[in-house]
Amino acid sequence: MGVKGFVEGGIASIVAGCSTHPLDLIKVRMQLQGENAPKPTAQFHTLRPALAFHSPHVISPADIHIPAPPPPPRVGPIAVGIKIVQQEGVAALFSGVSATVLRQTLYSTTRMGLYDILKQKWTDKDTGIFPLPMKIASGLIAGGIGAAVGNPADVAMVRMQADGRLPLAQRRNYNSVFDAITRMAKQEGVTSLWRGSSLTVNRAMLVTASQLASYDQFKEMILEKGIMKDGLGTHVTASFAAGFVAAVASNPVDVIKTRVMNMKVEAGEAPPYAGALDCAIKTVRSEGPMALYKGFIPTISRQGPFTVVLFVTLEQVRKLLRDL
Repeated sequence: MGVKGFVEGGIASIVAGCSTHPLDLIKVRMQLQGENAPKPTAQFHTLRPALAFHSPHVISPADIHIPAPPPPPRVGPIAVGIKIVQQEGVAALFSGVSATVLRQTLYSTTRMGLYDILKQKWTDKDTGIFPLPMKIASGLIAGGIGAAVGNPADVAMVRMQADGRLPLAQRRNYNSVFDAITRMAKQEGVTSLWRGSSLTVNRAMLVTASQLASYDQFKEMILEKGIMKDGLGTHVTASFAAGFVAAVASNPVDVIKTRVMNMKVEAGEAPPYAGALDCAIKTVRSEGPMALYKGFIPTISRQGPFTVVLFVTLEQVRKLLRDL
């Protein structure tokens, strides 16, 4: 039974991850908007006309107040997607898909399998009830362990998805997820594969606890109240609601995680961010608190379909493997 949970969860996660990969890529690009934007600088030109009266007060640049230009407008998900296709081609929407497959194989297979094991262990044998607090605890444990296992693939995926927004001279041009992991280990050290791992673990714990626990809870409520029978309609409704809860809970951590993983550390220079907290502080100071919800529309647009495909596929795979 334990092995089946890993297999079922892994198959469903890979299908869901690949089918919603373009939305995830757009989300990453939007989360990086405004990062490292050049600060406006005022340029002063001293004019010394040939004939001028002497003034007792000399005007210095400090006396001149030039309003800073407005920040560049934020681009929506549709515009980001169109821009990617125009500048990089349709295939760019699937940049890093090999990393997505590896990430789902490592991270999601682990978390789904562990959650299933804990669910079986902590479900009351007499009543068949799996209490909500235990669902949340199971999600936190399973998500944390799964994220630690899959972090290298997560770093590679973020970098491969973000590569197209960099100038040609700065692009990493990874050929595949394995090329990305190998080059990171050689050029930046093995520890770079776990860069942002604390954020990955925190995000995964939030996502898994909110996603899996809320799906089970919504599904039970729908069935108990007789709103719908146990079928496709129930699975879609419960999974979309679970996706919304997961998106709201995880988006701030996801923004910081994306930026920390994507930062480029030059030899002999201080990294852009000293850590997750430093990244969060700098992001809020330079872009405002709502910057932590950058990419929320594509996040929910991706998290909703991802969760629906995940659980609908999972339910179908469970039916196929039920007698095995």
